[in-house]
Amino acid sequence: MTSFIQLTDTHIVSEGSLAYGRSDTAAALVSAVETINARLPLLDPVDCVVLTGDLTDHGSAEEYTRLRQLLSPLKVPLRAIPGNHDLREAMRAAFADEDWMPGSGPIQWHHDFGPFSMIGLDTLVEGAPYGLVCEDGLLFLERTLSELGDKPIVVATHHPWIRSGMVEMDRNNLRNGQAVLELLQNHSGPAQIISGHLHRAMSALVGGILHQVAPAPCHAVHLDQREDTTNSLVLEPGNVTIYNWRGADGGLVSDTLPVGNHPGPWPFYG
Repeated sequence: MTSFIQLTDTHIVSEGSLAYGRSDTAAALVSAVETINARLPLLDPVDCVVLTGDLTDHGSAEEYTRLRQLLSPLKVPLRAIPGNHDLREAMRAAFADEDWMPGSGPIQWHHDFGPFSMIGLDTLVEGAPYGLVCEDGLLFLERTLSELGDKPIVVATHHPWIRSGMVEMDRNNLRNGQAVLELLQNHSGPAQIISGHLHRAMSALVGGILHQVAPAPCHAVHLDQREDTTNSLVLEPGNVTIYNWRGADGGLVSDTLPVGNHPGPWPFYG
């Protein structure tokens, strides 16, 4: 199977709470899971759902337990990497039953989709809002790229290395993105990066590498690019992102899918 769905920044909080006092992230995740399950029969076969960080809002065991409960109806496997709102050992314990979860160290993995491969990297610096791929992570990336030869690669991170124009978000992006970029530039096959963190759909071609950032199923970060502003949230419609491999000549094609129920479909004619 050569398709996957990216789900990012779910920010699950304890039962009875709202993220930031306003965002019902649990309801958003329920809607996202229902949307994915309902759409599966209409899609090319989907290998898995990839969660790109900020799975919970505070990294507590209670939040991870609730997250797993809310994800349990998913009809396809999942795999995940942490974001700055996660805590590594609590996340490790919550997903200890998954074969992709390493027993220690950074939460990083490699998954083979057949015609392309994905490398999940851990950018979590506990206690900090920004991201960093540690030395072990850079070595893991370099070694895995070498083993894969010229195979097309997708690198999944939570923190992006993209200039969104949102000042505070850009200040807290991937601090050593240049090191990741250089490794991908030296890869003999096609490479691209997918991320979360920004709560908005954005893309950029950075150093010849396509970098796509997915929106969240819950709240968005308000798109305000003035220099004197701080982050704020807005309850825009949530989304998940579908990726389909269309062959060496078609590449990896993405599509954002709004969560929830919407009127239609109706035929254009007749």
